[in-house]
Amino acid sequence: MSLPISAQQIEDAHKRIAPFIHRTPVLTSKSINQIVGCEVLFKCENFQKIGAFKARGGLNAILSLPEETRKKGVVTHSSGNHAQAVAMAAQTCKIPAYIVMPSTAPEVKKKAVAGYGAQITFCEPTQQAREENASRIQAETGATFISPYNDYRVIEGQATSAKELLEDHADLDAILTPVGGGGLLAGTALSANYFSENTVVYAGEPANADDAYRSLKAGEIVKMPQPKSIADGLLTGIGDKNWGIIHPLVKDIYTVTEEEIVEAMRLVWERMKIVIEPSGAVPVAALIKNKGLFAHKKVGVILSGGNVDLGKLPF
Repeated sequence: MSLPISAQQIEDAHKRIAPFIHRTPVLTSKSINQIVGCEVLFKCENFQKIGAFKARGGLNAILSLPEETRKKGVVTHSSGNHAQAVAMAAQTCKIPAYIVMPSTAPEVKKKAVAGYGAQITFCEPTQQAREENASRIQAETGATFISPYNDYRVIEGQATSAKELLEDHADLDAILTPVGGGGLLAGTALSANYFSENTVVYAGEPANADDAYRSLKAGEIVKMPQPKSIADGLLTGIGDKNWGIIHPLVKDIYTVTEEEIVEAMRLVWERMKIVIEPSGAVPVAALIKNKGLFAHKKVGVILSGGNVDLGKLPF
């Protein structure tokens, strides 16, 4: 099978970003293990810089640019975590960052992006508005567009989370991630394929934003016009570059309801005493809902982020 990203490219990305990221811890919970009937190892990307795994992809994409190109700055559109990743990476490289954010993005994420010194343009909360504004800014400034997920350099960076997890626990039977645009899932699938061929990759997805699930069942990308979920990080449609990796390498995608997401989020907060955002709770909810499939196995779960608006907690 020919894949667009090699093991060496993931290794190179890891070396490139290592000085600028945290090697996040892997935590366990006996009480959660009892609830789901398997051994769960949580890769805590909620402890990553910017509070989410996206720091990895944003840094790798920007550090991969030739210096002359990089000087003109970078532009992207994002509801929050990728926006923070690009803003932080641009600040690290001392270059301008132009970020298009939907007006409905969580306040905590708006403040964080501003805190990294990025120039923010707010837009209507539609994919079309995001893309049109980003294209206009790119034309005006000459900045390089960094896709939130549909970019091989971003995918290489996201792959390093599962690479670290598999270095720490080489005998995982499965890894679960959330899926929105697909960068984390594609990267995880690549790392499992190259570094632990016996580890099977699955994803959780909100039932109200289940284009990746529908796509996997149909064997081709299925668009979802108006996704809506508390998991605001998972509302983007799956990218074609990610799809080319996910389709052959990911075993299955499980959908979960809004109530199941909130319940899983609360469980992690209460039992593990750590803050995760709704998107990070989605694979936990998928594991709980399908625990029979994972009984007595060793399962990695990537907790993708912890950027929560504490003024709007769902419990």
